[in-house]
Amino acid sequence: MESRGSVPVRPSSYEGVWRFTAPAVDVSVPQARHAVRDLLIRQHVPIHDDTVQGLLLIISELVTNAVKHAALLSPEIAVEVAIGAEWIRVSVEDNHPYRPKALEADCGRTGGRGLLLVREIAREAGGSCDVEHTASGGKIIWAALPLNPFVPGPAPADTAPAVSHIPPAASVPERTPAPGLRAPAEAPGSSAPAPGLYAPGLPVPGVPGPAGL
Repeated sequence: MESRGSVPVRPSSYEGVWRFTAPAVDVSVPQARHAVRDLLIRQHVPIHDDTVQGLLLIISELVTNAVKHAALLSPEIAVEVAIGAEWIRVSVEDNHPYRPKALEADCGRTGGRGLLLVREIAREAGGSCDVEHTASGGKIIWAALPLNPFVPGPAPADTAPAVSHIPPAASVPERTPAPGLRAPAEAPGSSAPAPGLYAPGLPVPGVPGPAGL
């Protein structure tokens, strides 16, 4: 009997990676939030309403954090949205070298409340968040959430799902700017992505590649 090989799974129509830049000013906070919301609608992402609200709050807090604490050294910030089959990951990048510790801070502290809120939203949704350094000396703060709410099992309440469940960037084939904000332009006559853009098949910081799945 002839055996058939497995059929490659095609990415869903809503999957992709989108990146846009914005000035590090207060008005960019609602603009970034609206851009992400419009992107979810335009791509028909099957995401739960509660997750949308949490995601938009995360975007607001991350952009606000960059505007308040990084604008002096980073007049421009970058927002990226990576959507996989079951997960969505948002990140905000700036060029300030300071790595905030609020994501691991004690809730009794008075500082870093915005990032503490990001951590709590991610945990309650069954997702993850972290801060990473960039090669240029800046940082990326990211959060990844499942498209549908996480249903806790018998595991302890403080046990978070492994980050390795987040889909690799290779599974998200499209990259376009979000509406209303600008994306970095590619060099004239070049098919290569401009610096800072993530081309299909390249890893997105914080999201493990196929070897980590």
